[in-house]
Amino acid sequence: MTSIGYLGPKGTFTKMAVDSVFNGEMKNGYRTIPECIDAVDKGEVDIGVVPIENAIEGTVQLTIDYLIHQVRLPVVGEIVVPIQQHLLVRKEVTNNLSDIQEVYSHSHAIAQCHQYLHRHLHAATTKHTSSTGKAAEIVSNSNEPIAAIGNRLAAEEYGLHIFQENIHDYPNNHTRFLVLSNHPEKVHIKHKKDSEKTTMLITLPNDQSGALHQILSAFSWRKLNLSKIESRPTKTGLGNYFFIIDVDQPYDDVLFPGVKSELEALGCQVTILGTYPVYHMLQN
Repeated sequence: MTSIGYLGPKGTFTKMAVDSVFNGEMKNGYRTIPECIDAVDKGEVDIGVVPIENAIEGTVQLTIDYLIHQVRLPVVGEIVVPIQQHLLVRKEVTNNLSDIQEVYSHSHAIAQCHQYLHRHLHAATTKHTSSTGKAAEIVSNSNEPIAAIGNRLAAEEYGLHIFQENIHDYPNNHTRFLVLSNHPEKVHIKHKKDSEKTTMLITLPNDQSGALHQILSAFSWRKLNLSKIESRPTKTGLGNYFFIIDVDQPYDDVLFPGVKSELEALGCQVTILGTYPVYHMLQN
């Protein structure tokens, strides 16, 4: 049976993403994103699913940096999930927001609900956890007047009451999750793909004027649409960066090799991180 690792414990948005596109597989939750990626690399699981970007808070930098600098795994799929953040409390704590002293959640979830917390829970202290599921677990095991930010699945898994639904600041809240695997033949997603994408890692040559413009031109004149370009430090010194570029089409035998050859002629290092299908999940 195929095994899937995800950012756990139960009740995380990553678990929701896994449940939405896989069924019948063995699923294992990991405490952190690096632990999940390591599990795939070591063969403990066949597939790993980790968050990569949120529409409100942007890139999950831990995921990018770990995949680039520590463990390089092929990207074989992407899952886009609508995110609804709720304020979760124990069922006996349902009367007054002013009683809540602490709010637990992942740092991204807390940031996504900044305005709600500012207006309604400004006196409460926010506490960061490794995941929204872990926050719900902490609240369920406590007798103190505390709350968690998480999803409906977390409320069900840990027996919590949804005090307030949809407390995120912006309605169009989605998160992208990467599907990682050294065995793409084992990846069987039950939904029809919506599109395809190729992700490239490009490192610029040092001290070459106009290099970024030349890189973008290599895609532009071939009419390759870029849905995202992001710089991250190479960790080799100030001012040294690599670029992650998402191209909205699958890798082919003509355009992409042409781009790669042109960029390498400029002194760039080019790596294809993956060419893969994209799946969009509908709001429950």
